[in-house]
Amino acid sequence: MSERDSDLVLAVETSCDETAAAVVAGGRTILSSVVSSQVELHERFGGVVPEIAGRAHVEQVVPVVARALAEAGFDGAGRPLPGAGSDRGIGVVAATSGPGLVGALLVGVSFAKALALAWGAAFVGVNHLEGHLYASFLEDPEMALPVVVLLVSGGHTLLVAMHAPGAYEVLGQTVDDAAGEAFDKVARFLDLGYPGGPAVERAARSGDPRSVTLPRPMLDEGLDMSFSGLKTAVVQLVTRQPDLSTPDVAASFQEAVVDVLVHKVLAGARLSGARGICLAGGVAANTRLRERVSEVAHAACLPVYLPSRAMCTDNAAMIAAAGHVRLAADGPSPMDTGAEPSARFPERA
Repeated sequence: MSERDSDLVLAVETSCDETAAAVVAGGRTILSSVVSSQVELHERFGGVVPEIAGRAHVEQVVPVVARALAEAGFDGAGRPLPGAGSDRGIGVVAATSGPGLVGALLVGVSFAKALALAWGAAFVGVNHLEGHLYASFLEDPEMALPVVVLLVSGGHTLLVAMHAPGAYEVLGQTVDDAAGEAFDKVARFLDLGYPGGPAVERAARSGDPRSVTLPRPMLDEGLDMSFSGLKTAVVQLVTRQPDLSTPDVAASFQEAVVDVLVHKVLAGARLSGARGICLAGGVAANTRLRERVSEVAHAACLPVYLPSRAMCTDNAAMIAAAGHVRLAADGPSPMDTGAEPSARFPERA
């Protein structure tokens, strides 16, 4: 029987509508990363249906994990395959424990704990938001700290100062809707399709971002953000002027969101003395946001770290990287760890 290596982490991610698994070595080297999307299942409903998501995770978690193990050179018991060049098996099984959909989270947490027990490996529960912070590290291990991270997704918008692995400070956050949530709601109102973020971006390509006047909420009010009023402004404007060009409205809305995010991340970098700016989360895949953040970072003589679009969306490699850090700092998670659908970001000094 092979020995278990605590630097080898298998992670499972099932917080929302992607079933993902990955094997990562030393918290930095991706050996495999597999993602099974549920977009087609939820598209007709215009959003994620929790019960459908949970059932899909139950169906997909076994084949997705099996593929991640095989691609990384391990068998179904987490042991190295013949000819893999190592006699060490996977020593850690991590899973997203929250935040997310409770039924979806339970699938991943339960499966990961079962594997850990069967293999004699350590189990680590990982906060999904903390996982997003490590997406760029996986692609740029030499990233100089501290950095300020703009974490923008469908459910969360946070501005985080990352002082060291495991040491974070929340500088600001949305007081109402997340940026991604606003994208989804505006896309639904404009009948652009699902998922909302990519749908708005596609429509905006043929629009004029200066054609429609929209507010920039809380632009100069500290580092917190607000997007609910901006969404409402779009609805009221189009209701009053139904003949407005949809691409123009989409482009103007996108520009307003990006203006706020870019202003806040640059202010956060200056306030925290960050040595770089980093994006994370699904909205970080937005082309206009990436362009504008790159521009302001360059003007401020700060390096900018933009994870690939595959690493922006939910994946298990980032969960494995965060699990590696969490194990070193706190040790294994208790086996009675459950799903925490409303888990907050783990701010740590």
